[in-house]
Amino acid sequence: MEFYPQIKLVHVAAVLASGTLFLLRAVAVQAGLRLAMAVPVRYLSYTIDTVLLGSALVLMGLIHQYPFVQRWLTVKVILVVVYIVLGSLALKRARTRRARLVCAIAALLVFGLIVSIARTHNPWGALHWVGQVAATISAP
Repeated sequence: MEFYPQIKLVHVAAVLASGTLFLLRAVAVQAGLRLAMAVPVRYLSYTIDTVLLGSALVLMGLIHQYPFVQRWLTVKVILVVVYIVLGSLALKRARTRRARLVCAIAALLVFGLIVSIARTHNPWGALHWVGQVAATISAP
């Protein structure tokens, strides 16, 4: 656990960099700019995501929390796969500009949910708080 704070910092920075780069690339795709799919930008994305995955694996080992053991982490991993698919559709695979936009918005929402799950260690993430507030309001 000696290097936990540093590895967590790298992981959080990679999350922010990955999400920001995806947002910028999605905006560029919507604007019709070729820059979004330029080789250096794609390689930057691969590099950031490799650091993100590597730091996630190290953190998982350090804190002894694993997918298919902890529910929150299982949901997070499944949502990462959903995010990757939506991101691929948003940047290049969807056939129309409108479909790319819908996929980009959905990917960003999933990204936000992944971050909230990571912050709360709850499989519902921020949605858990929404449910608690609704239950409090509707309680007699």
